Amino acid sequence: MTRWAVLLSYALLAACTQLLWLTFAAVDTRSAAAMHVDVGTVGDLAAIFPFIYVVLALPTGRWLDTRFGQALGAGALLTGAGALVRLASPTSFGWQLAGQLVIAAGQPLVLNSITKVAARNFPPSERATAISIGTAALFVGILAAVLMAGPLFASGGLPLLLGVQALPAVLATVLVLFALRTPPAFPDDPSVSVSLRWLARDRFMWILAVLVFIGMGTYNAVATWLQPILAHFAEGEAAGNLVAVMTFAGILGAAVLPTAISARDRRRELLLAALVVSAVTFVALALNHNVIWLGAWLFADGFVLLASLPVVLDWSDVHAGPERQGAAVGFLMMAGNLGGLLLVLVVQALIGNAFLSLAALAVVALAGLPAVLRLPGRRLLATDPLGQAAGR
Repeated sequence: MTRWAVLLSYALLAACTQLLWLTFAAVDTRSAAAMHVDVGTVGDLAAIFPFIYVVLALPTGRWLDTRFGQALGAGALLTGAGALVRLASPTSFGWQLAGQLVIAAGQPLVLNSITKVAARNFPPSERATAISIGTAALFVGILAAVLMAGPLFASGGLPLLLGVQALPAVLATVLVLFALRTPPAFPDDPSVSVSLRWLARDRFMWILAVLVFIGMGTYNAVATWLQPILAHFAEGEAAGNLVAVMTFAGILGAAVLPTAISARDRRRELLLAALVVSAVTFVALALNHNVIWLGAWLFADGFVLLASLPVVLDWSDVHAGPERQGAAVGFLMMAGNLGGLLLVLVVQALIGNAFLSLAALAVVALAGLPAVLRLPGRRLLATDPLGQAAGR
């Protein structure tokens, strides 16, 4: 039971990083009025997160490999402290920016820990399940941010919204700090941790990074631009609910698919299906604009696309080995955040034409097919001392 308590404590903290990141996204106009700034400035409170992640991803991954407890503890403290900083003056943009910067600095330390939490506390047969739970928690945090912001703001403005969100963040911080006092069942040996140079020549990790770039980038682009895209078809009001449907489907997919996929050695098949379903989804959205039709396709896309993230992270864990898990996840999440930045800009450049925007997303999904086909069709059976896969 101890390992599950550790995992659930971590999952709550991971969900809180996403909740705090997207605090203002669903109430940006009202938040701008409360803080006396323009809407674009409020948007910057979320935009700083991927920038900081890209900068800190690799060094935080290295820190996790060498001093895991210290690094994750720092990430937990930064998350809780940032949530409290925002309470100092809820309607001050300066205080909100300060709090977001603190939370953003902790986010890579938390999210890059996903595979190491699983590997240190669970036997190999349960690690795919543990990774899927940790990853599903990210989507739960995103969905909670979208659903709670409006009602809480309407009831008590920013003070109530920020106060309610601070409670689980502080609780998660305390729980994780206690969990870190539990000796791991499967400790790694930080003394044999290798430098980051291995990433430069590891073709397998670069292929996975391309796929995470496409997957996370696609989701961010849809979440950002679905409303103006559907506005061209007179269905813009449904965008928020449709993004929630896609995210909820991702939670279900991340919770149930990775364990079965890992057990049957079908990782490549799932990644291939995710790209094909994504491409077909964006074509379907362009052809028919009925809300039920849109929701069905976005549900299907979210179910396989978002479930691909824990599958990729699990595969990287098998490949990298315990000495390099933090760096491996940091590298992949850095690629995902780059995808989130760049694909949002690509769609923004085409947003004047909804058909071109959807076509661009379909083309991006299809562009990942050559990368998937270069992956091995079976599980990597063994690794050498440096973690290089054998038998590929």
